[in-house]
Amino acid sequence: MKVLGISGSPRKGGNTDIILKEILRGAENSGMETEILFLRDYTLNSCIGCEKCRKSLTCSQFNDGMNLIYPKVEEADILITGSPVYNYNITSLIKTFIDRLYPYYTFHGKRPGRYSSRLQDKKREALVFSVCEQIDPKENDFAIDAMSRPLEALGYNITDKMAIRGYFEKGSVLRDDDLIRKVHSAGIKLSEMK
Repeated sequence: MKVLGISGSPRKGGNTDIILKEILRGAENSGMETEILFLRDYTLNSCIGCEKCRKSLTCSQFNDGMNLIYPKVEEADILITGSPVYNYNITSLIKTFIDRLYPYYTFHGKRPGRYSSRLQDKKREALVFSVCEQIDPKENDFAIDAMSRPLEALGYNITDKMAIRGYFEKGSVLRDDDLIRKVHSAGIKLSEMK
């Protein structure tokens, strides 16, 4: 099984990156093949709603980093997306990534109407997590929904939603041994999902 981890953090080596790496380390310890992508390392244009992808089945409007990412998404059995919380929401990086998954939708008949996803070609699982400075769930639950709901619409079974609260300083998650064990264990459990 292939696990693809996507970091939506613009801050290199921050808490989101640390959590994602630890989840993937747990998956690797279970014998899974893993890969990590840091969206900040790619040039991603925002979707402009041109609808060209409905015919071409890929984004033909832009020749950017998504052309490199699409094959990795298609090959992965499990997708992990992580984002720090910015103003109650996910970062623009992870939002752009999610928006650019639009070519995978197939619309049936007149719109608005039914649709399906070409990513439903096989059983796909996903884990989403956010890292927030605040501890009130109202401060970051929207970020979890902003990642999980579009992935569910694309055919992913969301197996875990981790709202990680109370961390701001770069690397502060490393001072919480219980949290690190928890996210490592979440990575191990990914092997039980298929």
